[in-house]
Amino acid sequence: MKALLLENIHSVAVATLEEAGFDVETRTGALDEAELTAALDGVDLLGIRSTTQVTRAALAANPQLLAVGAFCIGTNQIDLAAASSLAVPVFNAPFSNTRSVVELVIAEIILLARRLTEKDRNLHQGMWDKQAKGSHEIRGRRLGIVGYGNIGSQLSVVAEMLGMDVYFYDRDDKLALGNATRCGSLEELLDVAECITLHVDGAQNNAGFFGAEQFARMRPRSLFLNLSRGFVVDYASLREHLLSGHIAGAAVDVFPEEPKSRGDAFTSPLQGIPNVVLTPHIGGSTEEAQEDIGRFVAGKLRDYTALGTTTLSVNAPTLTLSHTPGEVRLAHIHANTPGVMATVNAILAEGGINIDGQLLATRGEYGYVVTDVSGDISQDAIEAMRAMPETRRLRVI
Repeated sequence: MKALLLENIHSVAVATLEEAGFDVETRTGALDEAELTAALDGVDLLGIRSTTQVTRAALAANPQLLAVGAFCIGTNQIDLAAASSLAVPVFNAPFSNTRSVVELVIAEIILLARRLTEKDRNLHQGMWDKQAKGSHEIRGRRLGIVGYGNIGSQLSVVAEMLGMDVYFYDRDDKLALGNATRCGSLEELLDVAECITLHVDGAQNNAGFFGAEQFARMRPRSLFLNLSRGFVVDYASLREHLLSGHIAGAAVDVFPEEPKSRGDAFTSPLQGIPNVVLTPHIGGSTEEAQEDIGRFVAGKLRDYTALGTTTLSVNAPTLTLSHTPGEVRLAHIHANTPGVMATVNAILAEGGINIDGQLLATRGEYGYVVTDVSGDISQDAIEAMRAMPETRRLRVI
């Protein structure tokens, strides 16, 4: 079996898959749709990070593809609906780089509050600028976190340990950690916080989520950070509020359009503005995080191909499976309609095949039934299951 890993995925992922018997090809950059479609020919597993767009066309052109691993948190770069309809489970790393992102946020808040980027630039240009004006401690400052998921909630704890007063807003009902205060609306948060940091997910309804109205509502001389998704912020509006002085500083790690490879040209309306920190989507790019992500996602891909396990898949029905030596496993992804399991069992019974164990899970429009049997399975039974109108994919493990 063959795996293709793009975008500088950590070498531990290569080692994990090679140990599982895969022939692994690695590429340093991202691919566009046509390049990806061609590269997937003969590939069973695909690994990407945040830049490569996995489209319906690329997936449909390569029906042999078994699964996709997103070696990052977000999966908005993957057409999940298409992957589900084509029985391609998608796995990501929802926890592995959380600490790395949180540490970068804290570092950038301190950089902005102390205006350290300007001090650094002045010294590099030969100017001694020792003064306290415009520099502040973060202790006692009010931090507003938009999005209280894995990253937002851990940031809440760390910021509070540093003496910040934490407020947060999330569309879902989330438990406040420590002494954090939940705000009932984004407007309430903007009215109280002196530093706003975004940690929302990549859902399409978050596009343009933060724009001119929100920047205007922020407290004068406050700070703004976005380490979530580039398309959620109107950066032209942010530029206007930075130049006017209403926003005192900003840190941005994600952009609506990002270069495919290291060394490619980059432009942004935020370039050249004082007290603005721009980083090339490196929130989770630490050696520790990338190694953990590589091990975690590659392990999920390995376990799916070897056992049929779909634990923590973002789009497939979830089954956690062990395996008994000597048994044959039928992993059947199908349309979630009544009677599928009965039909599967009838086919096996007609072939004189005894079932040792069976598990079923459903998720939306799709179901996943795994059946363990002893002894050989006739090709006629396998073809009968594949011929079922509900069948999306059948694997014999």
